[in-house]
Amino acid sequence: MKILFSSFSSNYKEYEALFLSLLEKTTSMLDYNFSPIVSVDLVKEEVIHTLNKQYRGIDRPTDVLSFAYLENEEDKAAIFASSEEVELGDIIICLPIARKQAIAYKHSEKRELCFLFVHGLLHLFGYDHQNSNDEREMFSLQDKILKESGIDR
Repeated sequence: MKILFSSFSSNYKEYEALFLSLLEKTTSMLDYNFSPIVSVDLVKEEVIHTLNKQYRGIDRPTDVLSFAYLENEEDKAAIFASSEEVELGDIIICLPIARKQAIAYKHSEKRELCFLFVHGLLHLFGYDHQNSNDEREMFSLQDKILKESGIDR
């Protein structure tokens, strides 16, 4: 398992071990044997705004975006069942928005970054929140991963 940071994000290498432990916890909880590689980029609002508009058609910044490399369900099922090392995708987190949300939710920046990382990671694993049942499942798993990793509010 690997976490790859972009050059800007390398200033935040302190999160590498934490994100790696969250990746390991998530993979274990989902009972996967493959070894995921995840790219993480911490960006400014202008960058995520541009990406959100370009890829989602939403003309505003957001807190986190995920870009999964595996879209085909058959390929995904085969890889998730393997023990290979696999590039799972990119997680883009907007650092200024994460900081604002940490203040608004009255918890630490660390907790907010971990929350956004796990949220993005679950999207890479194929989870979504397009309807209430999927949202309940994804958010419950997200909360469980954070809690079992000692990342509380």
